Amino acid sequence: MRNRLKVAAAVTNARAFLRVQDEFGSFDAYVWRFVGGRPKVNHWRTLRQVPARTSESDALSRDLRTRGFTFVGSTIVYAFMQAVGMVNDHVVTCPRWKALT
Repeated sequence: MRNRLKVAAAVTNARAFLRVQDEFGSFDAYVWRFVGGRPKVNHWRTLRQVPARTSESDALSRDLRTRGFTFVGSTIVYAFMQAVGMVNDHVVTCPRWKALT
């Protein structure tokens, strides 16, 4: 990385991550609270319908910032939620959508 702020953020976020682990037992237990402990299954028909952020990602982003995390905007957080399976944003015609529901 060339951006010093992002390098510093990695260290800051690692420390905040450890604090969250101490408080909730695991980072996993903490983040899943924002979707009720189960993957949120959406029923998008086209890729254009898939949002860049949601109320859940807004809430998680806000909470992460209050806990000292940086570079955790709602769009980045929503991408994280999609990547780890908290949200099923496959379109309904995708074979993965059915496999994940």
